[in-house]
Amino acid sequence: MEKALFDELTESLKEAGRIRRGSQAPARSYAFDALDVKVIRERTGLSQGRFALLMGVSVKTLQNWEQGRRQPQGPAESLLRIVKNDPQGAMKALHG
Repeated sequence: MEKALFDELTESLKEAGRIRRGSQAPARSYAFDALDVKVIRERTGLSQGRFALLMGVSVKTLQNWEQGRRQPQGPAESLLRIVKNDPQGAMKALHG
C-alpha cells in the first residue's frame, strides 16, 4: 500500500474516533422522518393481515409499528419508505 493512502486511512480512523468520543462534529449527518406506518398501510388499501404479509412481518409486529411501540428498521424501513413514496409502483413491483 502506498504511504500516502495509508496515512489518509490512518487519519480517517483517528477522525472517526474523535467523532465517536464527541470531541469532533461529523462533517455531515442524515436524519429521517419517523414513518407513520398506519397512514402508509391505509394508502395501499390493504388490511393489516395483507400488509403484514406483503412486508414479511407478523401482524403483531405491524400493530406495534402502527401504535408506535416499535419502529421499523433495516430493510423493512426501506420498503416502507418506497411504499410511502410510490404505493402503486411498489404494489406493482411486489406483485408482478
